[in-house]
Amino acid sequence: MIDPLTARVDRTGPIAPRSALAKLAAALLIALPLVLTIDVVSASVALLLEIPLLLLAGLRPREFWLRTAVLWVAAPLSAVTIALYGATSGTVHFEWLVMRVSDGSLALAAATAVRVLAIGLPAVVLFVTVDPTDLADDLAQRLRLPARFVIGALAGMRMLGLLADDWRALALARRARGVADEGRVRRAFGMAFALFVLAIRRGSSLATAMEARGFGGGGERSWARRSIWDRRDTALVSVAAVIPAAAITVAVATGAWNFILGPTA
Repeated sequence: MIDPLTARVDRTGPIAPRSALAKLAAALLIALPLVLTIDVVSASVALLLEIPLLLLAGLRPREFWLRTAVLWVAAPLSAVTIALYGATSGTVHFEWLVMRVSDGSLALAAATAVRVLAIGLPAVVLFVTVDPTDLADDLAQRLRLPARFVIGALAGMRMLGLLADDWRALALARRARGVADEGRVRRAFGMAFALFVLAIRRGSSLATAMEARGFGGGGERSWARRSIWDRRDTALVSVAAVIPAAAITVAVATGAWNFILGPTA
């Protein structure tokens, strides 16, 4: 449900109300160690351990599948590509022109597919539950990033949603004037230019408004919302750190570890 006053989506999952910075840190902690290896064991263990996080994020089933649809398409497509054109080793099962399917390419394809899901799913699910305003507050108050840059980026992100409305309004205006029935390519370029000019004007107005509110000053700013970090945020980051650690430990113990910069990659 969307709050009409704040434009925020109310979610009931225990991870949803956590700090935006904690979610960002959790996604990075899960992804970065898994980038170092391409093996099906570490990716599978990580994906299995991520299931509770995905279930507790507060996304409804329909929203989850819609948000992650691109990953479910990209994973098998990347596996097919690696299987056909990956490094050849072991028994060759199929060969035609530059395509060659072998034991090595199939193992690499399976590892790649699971790795895409293990890295992508928690990143997408955690970022979906992040409100841009909360993220801006955390970046400015906790990481001490420049307030002018953070608030400007937040305002820009908020205005991105207006582009679709502006495009629709331009299309309706041109149709009302009878100039939208032919020359679609030329009309698209004209609308794009008009949208570009409108974006520049809106950005100039935003910059003027920010300067009028003292964003160009060098003093310390006050904040309407206080960034809060509690034990549950620390617990989320700790759990996110345990997932890749356990996955890599199992991969090393079973001999499946395949460092991408090493000689076995």
